[in-house]
Amino acid sequence: MLVNEYLKAKYGCKVYKIALNGGFTCPNRDGKLDTRGCIFCSAGGSGEFAEKPELSVTEQIEAGKRRVAAKIKDGKYIAYFQAYTGTYAPAERLRALFEEAAGHPDIAILSVATRPDCLPPDVLCLLEELNRKKPVWVELGLQTIHERTAEYIRRGYPTEVYDKAVRDLRERNIEVITHVILGLPGETAEDMVSTVKYVCNSGATGIKLQLLHILKGTDLEKEYLAGRFTPLSEDGYIEILKQCVKVIPEDVVIHRLTGDGDKKMLTAPLWSGDKKHVLNRIKKEVLNNA
Repeated sequence: MLVNEYLKAKYGCKVYKIALNGGFTCPNRDGKLDTRGCIFCSAGGSGEFAEKPELSVTEQIEAGKRRVAAKIKDGKYIAYFQAYTGTYAPAERLRALFEEAAGHPDIAILSVATRPDCLPPDVLCLLEELNRKKPVWVELGLQTIHERTAEYIRRGYPTEVYDKAVRDLRERNIEVITHVILGLPGETAEDMVSTVKYVCNSGATGIKLQLLHILKGTDLEKEYLAGRFTPLSEDGYIEILKQCVKVIPEDVVIHRLTGDGDKKMLTAPLWSGDKKHVLNRIKKEVLNNA
């Protein structure tokens, strides 16, 4: 099931995601694990489309509502802490941010993007507490189950850490959405499909499939410009999506089948910049034939 269908069935209206910036950093950037970040991650920590961190959470939500006012009428919103690692802070700081977001009358769901290795017991308890008041989603950046790739992209944790994070969250009845990147260097279609199968059997309730974007200023761009790998073609991506969607069971919600790269930062693959065209192909060739 696609996320829009899932939300429409649950809430009876359009539910739109507002990307927020809590001013976090990441253990892959502050020196705890590394200072370079993951090889594909932009300087903005995947938060290029998030609101400005100098604004309060409420101000960010209102700015986000204005941004999508033409697309949504009388709908609800998801407060999505997108930039960097959304649980990498003391629990009391997180409480202040998350309670402000969840307490907004137009927010239906609190969604937090984070790393599986950044969920200590006090943060888990906070998320469980908040989930009793309003639905909480936690998005985990897994990307791949293949350790050789994980080492190459500098993920910084073994897959067993992801497994434990899913168990800990699901024991608290918190929805888990797992982020997978398709097209990572050195991975075959079989490798990517095996990651999707693993996620679907891990206890995750949702999955995001993201095309690998090569962004300006990243170490991945250096690898690409040096000719060390070739990104997926449009046809190649569509074929891999077909294989992945076939193995996703109906009870796992599909939250994404491609992704947006900031066009000003996109080095490759340039075909992905035509979002409308890509989405039309996915609808016609992947979803209608699933």
